[in-house]
This record gives sequence, structure tokens and C-alpha cells, in this order.
Amino acid sequence: MAMTNFCELRRKEVINLRDGARLGCICDFEIDACSGLVRSIVVPGPPRFFGLFRSDEELVIPFNRITKIGDDVILVDVML
Repeated sequence: MAMTNFCELRRKEVINLRDGARLGCICDFEIDACSGLVRSIVVPGPPRFFGLFRSDEELVIPFNRITKIGDDVILVDVML
């Protein structure tokens, strides 16, 4: 996989392959301080109140659940 920086990844939408749900764009990463490797990506929590507002919770997706990083989207396989 080619090197990609944080700004480029934040512009990509995260899609769950299990149900086709759009999870939003990456808002943060969890990084292993010793190795410097990304452990997981963080996306905003699911919408609430008729889809108008995001919840205060965030969805943490382990890096090994990413199946593909494309030009415009990041495909993940997670059970919600």
C-alpha cells in the first residue's frame, strides 16, 4: 500500500461492507506509542434524533478491520 498522510485519510468516507452504512470520515487515530503503527481509526458515532445530530460517542475501528483504502473511501468490515 502506498504511503498516505493523515489529511488525505480524513477526506475519505468510511463505509461498512456488512450493511453498506456510511460511517462518516475519520476524526482521529489510535497509534501505538512504541511502534508508531496505527492501531485503529475513529469515526463519529451514529446519528441520533432523526439523523440530525451526531452522538457524543465515537466508533473505534481496529486497523485489521479495514479491508480496502480506495481513492475516495475506506471500506471496513465491522459488526455494529
